[in-house]
Amino acid sequence: MDNEEREGAELDIVLESIGGFSLIGLSGEVDVYSAPKLRETIKDLVDDGKYNIVVDLEKVAFLDSTGLGVLVGGLKRVKHHDGELGIICKQEKILRIFRITGLTKVFPIYSSRDELLANVEEA
Repeated sequence: MDNEEREGAELDIVLESIGGFSLIGLSGEVDVYSAPKLRETIKDLVDDGKYNIVVDLEKVAFLDSTGLGVLVGGLKRVKHHDGELGIICKQEKILRIFRITGLTKVFPIYSSRDELLANVEEA
């Protein structure tokens, strides 16, 4: 597969507001080609004063180390403002990456939007 074909793998981003969080809904692949788009989205939210962000990975088919790096960078960015960056995911193949890298200890991970909302309501 050459780069031209690879660049066709799209990452779609949908922004929503849910329970006081800015929700970034992703679908597609988060990799070296598409990760800058996610980085810009997180940066724009923080620049707009939105420090509680949740990234929904349920429709993500693939996440590489570049995508993981963007999430860690986003976490550092919101933590600087006493914010939080959470993850919604119940896909084993994606969660395994978080477990292997030890990031399950760093990111709050929710299995669904309902679980996120239940946690927000308890707080």
